[in-house]
Amino acid sequence: MFIRKFILIILCSALASSILAQSSHENPQYDIVFPQRKVNKLVITLKKEDWQHIQSEMKNILNTEFGTMKNGRGMPNMPPPNFDRNTPNRQDRQWGSPMKMVQKDPPYVSAKLSFKDSTWQQVGFRLKGNSSLMMSWGQGIYKLPFRLNFGKYIKKGSDFYGFEELSMSPAMGDNSLMREKVMNEIFQKAGINAPQTAYYQVYINFGEGEKYCGIYTMVEVVDDTMIKTQFGEKSGNIYKPESTFARFDSTAFERKNKKSSPADWSDIKQLIKVLNASSRTSNAAQWRSDLEGVFNVNQFLKWLAVNAVAVNWDTYGAMAHNFYLYNSPLGHLTWIPWDNNEALKTGRGGGGGFAGPPDMNGMPAFNPTMQQGDAPAMPTGGREMPSQMMPPMMGKSGSLSQKEVTDRWPLIRFLMDDEVYAKRYKNYVKAFSVYIFTPAKMHALLDEHYQLLKPLVALEQKPYSQLTDVNAFEKEFEGLKKHIEARQEAVQTFLME
Repeated sequence: MFIRKFILIILCSALASSILAQSSHENPQYDIVFPQRKVNKLVITLKKEDWQHIQSEMKNILNTEFGTMKNGRGMPNMPPPNFDRNTPNRQDRQWGSPMKMVQKDPPYVSAKLSFKDSTWQQVGFRLKGNSSLMMSWGQGIYKLPFRLNFGKYIKKGSDFYGFEELSMSPAMGDNSLMREKVMNEIFQKAGINAPQTAYYQVYINFGEGEKYCGIYTMVEVVDDTMIKTQFGEKSGNIYKPESTFARFDSTAFERKNKKSSPADWSDIKQLIKVLNASSRTSNAAQWRSDLEGVFNVNQFLKWLAVNAVAVNWDTYGAMAHNFYLYNSPLGHLTWIPWDNNEALKTGRGGGGGFAGPPDMNGMPAFNPTMQQGDAPAMPTGGREMPSQMMPPMMGKSGSLSQKEVTDRWPLIRFLMDDEVYAKRYKNYVKAFSVYIFTPAKMHALLDEHYQLLKPLVALEQKPYSQLTDVNAFEKEFEGLKKHIEARQEAVQTFLME
């Protein structure tokens, strides 16, 4: 009798834990989900048939089976030369967005998630990402970028301590494992709205036993909790653009909220109209007034300064993606950085060898021998891109003056051509380098992350890790410190110009 009661108590306790995990929390509990100097543990269990379904769908999306890409083979098909998806009656619209290698979101499957002493059933799990997903998939690395959706299958009363969606970054191409988190912290220190981040040890059962998939950086989803938490409301439009802002294209401005109501993009259209208005050269004061009436210019200039000093090439100015815009009723359209795993380094092996978004058609390419819309094969094997093909923020020097940026990036070029905004930008560069991005302060910040991650690095093992080896972690960490020092020297040179 005693044994039966004991078993019943255990079962009831487990059920209560599961129910508690599925229950809704009114406010996001950041101290639990995003601890700043602690590494949490997450266990995800997939059914074998669901992992097989993911593999089947990914083969359809990338035309590549898991682990079969060698020496660049297995790359997804790229858009044909001079492709323009806006041309009427095109027969090749399957190309979708030329900025995306992964043209279609992989499917969600139901997974079980365990955290601390609680379990969540029927959590939406899907792979995510662009080049990071494509490269990891082709190389057969199980440490894949993914997203969790706690309301995908259970529509009401299910979240993760107040968070419904979470994004998991695997530090692809980052042997330090810390760039994503460190860069977000730098943005926040500089007063720029950015998602919260935290380190997680992630274990995944792909249907044949639990595997340790290494250290991930969990990233707060902008349209889930960040806007409400940092802006105090979320009634404005939230966009994830893929545009240079040279002209309007509705397909380049995905709206992440208000899914039930049609979008008219009036706020985006007004921004592009004002930005490219002739008053920019005929009446600069009026142009600035009009622009500031729809766009948080100071926030963008501050972001641009921080991004240029730290160096983050995989975003606007080099690639027309990896940022959000929130139309705050109080602050107008505001710039929000996203996906920072390529930050804090100059130069880039591979990458970038694909056509830009449709609003770049007809504009001069960085390489004068390459026609806009061409899609050359991407360099592989760690080879460096030719310097003439590198956008300014992608090169070995990392542009601070922005003089190399052409008018294919009007949001940078036009603001830098304006004396008032150029001076304001330079002041932001100076303030950031004096108060935040000093070698002493940045080295101390990097040391904190190093001490947190070092004991765990040896546990990372191929093919369940992006990390090359333990020595690579040490080398990359020292490289980060040298990068900080080099950028400080570059800033001093720029300020004396």
